[in-house]
Amino acid sequence: FMIPTTPGSLLPSGPFQRRRFLAAGAASLAGAMAIPCDRKRISAAEARADVLHGPITIRDIEVHEIAEEYQDWLAYQLNHYYGPRRRTVYVVHTDGGLVGLGEGHETEPDEVLEKYIGSSPFDWVGDETSLALGTAMYDLMGQAAGIPVYKLFGQRRRQWVPTAAWTVSTHPDRMVEAVKRYSARGFTWMKFHLSPFENILDQMEAMQAVAPEGFKVHFDFTMHGTNDHMFELLEKMGRYPIAGCFEDPLQPNDIEGYAELRRRVRLPVVLHHSPLGATFEVTRRAADAYMLGHARIGTAIRRSGLFAAAGIPFMLQNTGGHITQAMTCHMQSAMKTANFHFISLAETRKSDVVHEQRDPVNGFLRVSERPGLGVTLNRAELDRLRQLKLPQQPKWILKTRYKNGTLMYNIADTNNSIFMVLPIVSRLIPMSYDAPLATEYWDNDGSSQWREMFARIEREGVVLLGG
Repeated sequence: FMIPTTPGSLLPSGPFQRRRFLAAGAASLAGAMAIPCDRKRISAAEARADVLHGPITIRDIEVHEIAEEYQDWLAYQLNHYYGPRRRTVYVVHTDGGLVGLGEGHETEPDEVLEKYIGSSPFDWVGDETSLALGTAMYDLMGQAAGIPVYKLFGQRRRQWVPTAAWTVSTHPDRMVEAVKRYSARGFTWMKFHLSPFENILDQMEAMQAVAPEGFKVHFDFTMHGTNDHMFELLEKMGRYPIAGCFEDPLQPNDIEGYAELRRRVRLPVVLHHSPLGATFEVTRRAADAYMLGHARIGTAIRRSGLFAAAGIPFMLQNTGGHITQAMTCHMQSAMKTANFHFISLAETRKSDVVHEQRDPVNGFLRVSERPGLGVTLNRAELDRLRQLKLPQQPKWILKTRYKNGTLMYNIADTNNSIFMVLPIVSRLIPMSYDAPLATEYWDNDGSSQWREMFARIEREGVVLLGG
């Protein structure tokens, strides 16, 4: 078994090499939307579970809201960018004593929880009700049958699954630290959302200077909310060896624009926010790879059939902790073309609620062969994170300096989670990813200057001062 030594072996570049992504064609797409589930495999697993444990019934579901405790070196920028966050952990008990784990960013209402109580985990094959609780159901099915979860999805396609780290756009010095730390932990890809409050080329120069050979960056444009000419910008960015792929560089409904972009851009184009749910876009060849964000299990299974028929790589971006990381690894292990690096954000957490917390080897995570997900509850850490108070992140000022001396001041509000990515949605001022500027975070330092500027921004909106 050979592991590719560089990320480039997963995402070939060049106008001819990249077409390997789509070599299989889309001739057999007509039946691809049906769930390609191995019913014999599921039935055999259920029969084995009955022999080992008897009929299995969900008896109780514990619901725990916990604080997301970020890595110390990353906490400052994450708390400023998106604000402190919580997530919900589900601990599901069966009448026979099995315990299944799931997690999500929102707490399911009681009427959803009640659907699972009294049912069998095997009633939730291809679950389309809740990704978090569906994860727990698959964990229980695997444990009950004594098999790893990936075997419930079909034949194992890959033993090692590619994954990527994640951060946010910030000062070039902090981007350098992210590259150094993640590459030292075994990552070969890093994803972040671009922000027009930072110059992307300055960031790339800084990251390129410290990146190990083969380390790549996945750039998320969040559906192009700036005044950049995207073809020109991507050409500039693509000149750096660290540039890996471009996600959502155009408005989501511009399918023809994406098809044209693929013809003109050397690096892979990735679609996340697909307006038609990654259906017609796939047949139109709008992207080189696809992302499914927090897709429920049944939806992910159906889409995996479509991508397999078209021969197109895809990945699951299900963010959470190591429970989510484990589930995504199992799913991508069994799905035919799920060979694109997945995102979980588990690496951003300082601690977690399971004992098993793994970093990749050369960008790959090995799928667990243990029954179920292969992770076990750390009850003490669950209780600690449940009681942990989130830090406060009050509003703060973005102080942006242009190279011609102009100063721009904005108020950043973490209740608006996309302000740092798409400030134009607040109808403030058009901006560019390539503008000659740099930004510092001006927290409330108690000074009269800060209070006066804050009050002025509240009155006037964006404040621009000539150099």
